[in-house]
This record gives sequence, C-alpha cells and structure tokens, in this order.
Amino acid sequence: MTGNLLNIYKIIKNTEVEGPGRRFCIWTQGCSRHCKGCFAKQTWEFGVGKSFTVDDLWNEIKAENGIEGITLLGGEPFEQAEPLAILTTLVKNSGYSVVCFTGYTYEELKNSKNSGVTALLNNIDLLIDGNFIQDKFDLTRPWVGSSNQRYLFLTDYYKPEDIKKYKNKIEIRIAGNGKLEINGMGDFKKLEQKLCLQLGQNKIK
Repeated sequence: MTGNLLNIYKIIKNTEVEGPGRRFCIWTQGCSRHCKGCFAKQTWEFGVGKSFTVDDLWNEIKAENGIEGITLLGGEPFEQAEPLAILTTLVKNSGYSVVCFTGYTYEELKNSKNSGVTALLNNIDLLIDGNFIQDKFDLTRPWVGSSNQRYLFLTDYYKPEDIKKYKNKIEIRIAGNGKLEINGMGDFKKLEQKLCLQLGQNKIK
C-alpha cells in the first residue's frame, strides 16, 4: 500500500505496555514474514483491516492527552513504510517519540533501496527488530518474545538504561462486542486457556 492511506488492524490510543511510558499504539494489517508461533496471525492478511488516512491518524494522536509517543506494531509496519514515514514525520516534528517493532533486522532495513523504508527508519527513536523465533522464546525482557530480538536506539530520545525499569505486562480490555482484548507481552497461550476456563467462553482476540 502506498500514498496517504494505511491499512490498520487495531489502535489502542493510550497504553502502558507497548513501549516506554504511555503510548498511542497502531497495529498495521499485513505481514509477509509469517513467523512460526506468531501471536498475531490475524494481522498477516493484507487488505482486510480498516483504512485510515495519515491525517485521520494524526488527528487522533494529537487529541490524546498524556502520551509521550506512538508505537508501531503489526503485522509488519515496514510493509506500509511510505505512509508511515509521512505520519512519523508529523509525530516527530511535534516532539513525540516513535517506537517500532519489525520482523526485519536493522541491517536489512538499512540496506533497503526503498525510499519509504529509509524515511521511516530515519524517524524511529527505538527500533525493536528481528523475527519472533519460537525456539528462542524468552519473556525476561520487556516487550519482546524471543531472545534474538534487539533494542536499537537510533536517536538519543531513549537510552539502554531506560529499558531496565520496565517489565513485561499485559492489559485486558472488554470490547463493545464482548470480546476480551489482550495486549502487551506474556505467555498468551497459557493466559487464554486460563481465562477461557474461568469465563466459560472463547471470546479472546
């Protein structure tokens, strides 16, 4: 997808478990990487999410009080690098921070010939890179699920010592359709099994 439109799986406007501080989180729709054991397979398919213009999203971000930045997740944000580069330019110019999760490595992104990828990468303060690898499952660090994934501090907005004060947490919300929505980082399979048994229903998304 190119231009000024983004295909989005989900937005949480104010969360404390998807990066440093309070953040406006955007889950993009579409991912071609398909990591084994991925927690978010529902974000893989392209073109089935909700469409937003960059201006729509920027207006929602500006209207949210108390956030220090945005977090981009997926799906794979770099599959929609061009519109996200436009959005993150607005975000950065207004003093907010940008955190981005990607299945690509930093080296792959740096070597890309795609100008949108380069522009988006230049707007990111904290990049968390690398595929989720099921055989390297590890929840000892905040926000990541396998030991190969890295924190890359691309600006001086955040520093390595800032990460040490955070631990993995989850948030649970009840959506308007009655489903439980879980975000953050944890052992989701065990959590879903436990919640389903306690609630007697399978309404977790």
